[in-house]
Amino acid sequence: MRFPVKTISLAVASAFIVFGCGKEAPPPPPPKAEQPAAPPAKPAVTVKIGHVAPLTGPQAHLGKDNENGARLAIEEANARKLEIGGAVVTFEFLGEDDQADPKQGTTVAQKLVDAKVNGVIGHLNSGTTIPASKLYADAGIPQISPSATNPKYTQQGFKTAFRVMANDEQQGKVLGDYATKQLAGKKIAIVDDRTAYGQGVADEFEKAAKAGGATIVAREFTNDKATDFAAILTKIKSKKPDLVMYGGMDAQAGPMAQQLKKLGVKSKMIFADGGCTTEFHKLAGDAAEGHYCSLPGYPLDKMPGGKVFMEKYKAKFNVDIQLYAPYAYDAANVMIDAMQRANSVEPAKVLAELPKTAFDGVTARITFDERGDVKDGAITMYQAKGGKWETLETVGGAAPAAAQPAAMGGMSGMSGMGGMSGMTAAPTTAAAPAAPAEKK
Repeated sequence: MRFPVKTISLAVASAFIVFGCGKEAPPPPPPKAEQPAAPPAKPAVTVKIGHVAPLTGPQAHLGKDNENGARLAIEEANARKLEIGGAVVTFEFLGEDDQADPKQGTTVAQKLVDAKVNGVIGHLNSGTTIPASKLYADAGIPQISPSATNPKYTQQGFKTAFRVMANDEQQGKVLGDYATKQLAGKKIAIVDDRTAYGQGVADEFEKAAKAGGATIVAREFTNDKATDFAAILTKIKSKKPDLVMYGGMDAQAGPMAQQLKKLGVKSKMIFADGGCTTEFHKLAGDAAEGHYCSLPGYPLDKMPGGKVFMEKYKAKFNVDIQLYAPYAYDAANVMIDAMQRANSVEPAKVLAELPKTAFDGVTARITFDERGDVKDGAITMYQAKGGKWETLETVGGAAPAAAQPAAMGGMSGMSGMGGMSGMTAAPTTAAAPAAPAEKK
């Protein structure tokens, strides 16, 4: 029997449908596993660190050096993405210029107080640090100076004031002892620039020199802007001193050395870190030879992290260290270390931790006494020879700690002033471009 083509097609289609219905349909794809929710982002906090130094004027080269040291520490801390109190911390660097002027120092200090900074590194000069410290103390803000050496800074009783280098009680005593014992000075003339630093270190020197049996045959003063010392030096010449001690900066020490030579005075000068710079050699010229100076701290090659810090600093800023950059670097790292130990960035909690500091820095192992002064502060003596400061000896201080790895953060290694390349703080390579005004 013949079926119509249409009927066959329907039958075939029905067969396919039946066959298809007889097969199990493939199972639906399993539901995608839900991805675990990302952990909530950790809170973030910005921590403001102020820094103050002269960035304009004759001490700008020193102020920028300090700022670079502190900034390097802050940038390294940010790269480590530190967590404090459960929050990721970003440190904000607030740099201010006090022009080495006490009045401007208090102005910018108030600006930092108003900005609610969590801590301050600075100031560079004693003359600005001391008046500014009252404002920080009233606001309860921790302050660590890398370079102000006048003892009064920490003698005011402020629980907010700390420093990471030896003060002028220590430095003046070492200078006075060296003058009388090593240089056999019996008759000594003293000149100072009447600044908090210059007069302060000269006073401490005088005490130590008298205790060592010396007679002070003249005590004269100038100012931190003067360059003509003919009248003072003529008076001193008549006293025939064995040594001339100067309390002040290289801007005056250099010309003074020149004028002593011109007057035929054969007495050697001796001074503290304010004149212990490469700039002194520039200003004094051939009259620099043979004079003596001191710097707080060890020579750079004797400091735990001096060489490594010098290399990092040069790579970052393409200039040589002038003076206190390693101390500013250490000061900033000590502040950050106290925050980590406090597990808080609140100034009151940081201040509770700072006195307990035991930090292996570039310059030394940093611990503080009850006043906020660094313990075991070393002083190194230098002599001008062949256009450089040559190391003579280091007095005091704990034995330098073993060198710390470069990643550590705190490695300073200089002491007082001067462009440093192979010495602690004594100038060897880079020169300070301008002469300082009122320093430490």
